[in-house]
Amino acid sequence: MNMPRLILPIATLVIAFSGGLFSLSRDGVGFNVDYSLAGAGGDSTLVSSFGSIGDIDNQEPLPNPPEVVKALYLTGWTAGSSNVQRLIDLAKTTEINAFVIDIKDYSGVVAYDIQLPDVLKYRAKEVRIPRVNTLIKRLHDEGIYVIARQTVFQDPALAKARPDLAVHNKNTGKNWTDRKGISWMDPSGKETWKYNVAIAKDALERGFDEINFDYIRFPSDGDTSLMSFPFYNGATTLKKDAMREFFRYLRSELAGARISADLFGYTAINVDDLGIGQIIEYAYENFDYVAPMIYPSHFNVNFIGYKKPATNPYEVIKYAMQAGIKKLTAFNNQLLSKTQPTTEPGVDGQKLAIKSKLRPWLQDFTIYGVVYGPEQVLSQIKGVYDAFGFPDQSKADMYGGWMLWDPANRYSVKALKAE
Repeated sequence: MNMPRLILPIATLVIAFSGGLFSLSRDGVGFNVDYSLAGAGGDSTLVSSFGSIGDIDNQEPLPNPPEVVKALYLTGWTAGSSNVQRLIDLAKTTEINAFVIDIKDYSGVVAYDIQLPDVLKYRAKEVRIPRVNTLIKRLHDEGIYVIARQTVFQDPALAKARPDLAVHNKNTGKNWTDRKGISWMDPSGKETWKYNVAIAKDALERGFDEINFDYIRFPSDGDTSLMSFPFYNGATTLKKDAMREFFRYLRSELAGARISADLFGYTAINVDDLGIGQIIEYAYENFDYVAPMIYPSHFNVNFIGYKKPATNPYEVIKYAMQAGIKKLTAFNNQLLSKTQPTTEPGVDGQKLAIKSKLRPWLQDFTIYGVVYGPEQVLSQIKGVYDAFGFPDQSKADMYGGWMLWDPANRYSVKALKAE
């Protein structure tokens, strides 16, 4: 498949593939980026002719996963095309040691030849990554840690097949849609939970090293006053408690697996749930890695005194990360104060401290007129390091690395340390 051709509106990146138009957007505060199947009219029933013919057996996880992840985001289209070699070569010559690959993006379709009965029944498969097991082996052979990104509650494919599980419009009774016309699932729907866990387990069995969950929240864009939920009862349950229950479900069902959570950048700073149910402490207690999306372009005007926060990437990143570290430290201290009594000789008690680490998403894309390139990416990386107090190692146990997001998968190579 050829590399996508970039079309250039101001606030939305649109990429044209041979199969149709896809609008690339990304979850964040004041800016959404996702993949809408515009050219195919939102139809998620297409299945590529590639399939998994000639694929190899399921793979084992990377035997020696990196302690610190430095990752690039890849769309399913990029991962499944010859263009993936360009990014492999980049990883081989720089500090990059991991890829985050879409296996289920905003469209709701699974990007490889999965055979789960529900996915097939709901016609929610489009094979963008032929022979996914072979791809995993190829990346593992290069020492690359492979993370599967899975969008959860923003899922028009599942909403179309199972409107009984989706958020409804109070006026029409049909599926509620956000400002981009995208359907959402009720975050309290247990069948939706089970469906997504089944996909995650399939990916893990194939050899993916980690599952990165995105859109694990209530909707925030569009006329939210019209939302009606078939399962969530706001009169008896707070959104943050509903999401905490889901986080705990993921941890229980995926015990022993590495899992990570993408959260709004403001969760590192605010004490409320932002109206979407996300509390960073609840993520700390359930995920191995917590990934606040601290893109400077996503912060409001006058954030920490900057009229355009995107023009001060170092200061924004350092401030947000320091806030997140402070919250993780306080949360850990609270848990450490609660030791479990033991009768075992010589043992003082079982410490309850969690092992969650912070691994933020950083911005490598241009939007709202502020151009981003190597200088801005380097400033963000430095902001992360300085927030953790490097080279001092006192906070090293909370540091999980960083990940770069560019929806077009064209990264600022000069910002990456050569190795």
